[in-house]
Amino acid sequence: MYKKILVPIDGSDLANNAVKQACLFAKAIEAKLVFYYAKPAYQPDIIAGEIGFGVVSMDVNNINSIKRYANEILSLASQMAQVYQVSHEKLTNEFTFPYEGIIAAADSKQCDLIFMASHGRHGVSAVLLGSETQKVLTHCKIPVLVCR
Repeated sequence: MYKKILVPIDGSDLANNAVKQACLFAKAIEAKLVFYYAKPAYQPDIIAGEIGFGVVSMDVNNINSIKRYANEILSLASQMAQVYQVSHEKLTNEFTFPYEGIIAAADSKQCDLIFMASHGRHGVSAVLLGSETQKVLTHCKIPVLVCR
């Protein structure tokens, strides 16, 4: 069966529920979890669609805030895994598109399953915003279990 499961998280209630469900699933099949958060890649104002004048520099406060947020949500997932006594590790890195980070993380950690939440957008919001879950399902070569 599955031995190493990637669990992408973003701090949302749906993702937090997926963490709990992944812990229960991993415990039942004696698998290890890898909690993953794709930090948004830094984009200078000029690339992000803003008009910038002068030297483009990174906003250190913003970068530190993103790091703190990543550590916070990964720590919460880790605490949940400890409650359920599930072996786990944490991983974060920067990716422009989260779905690419999720797939790369699963590959780099040699995961054999991705267990992720779906935000269940419908209608126009689904068309305009897209779905990271849908993109993972479309581009990934390993099984994906979607938790709702």
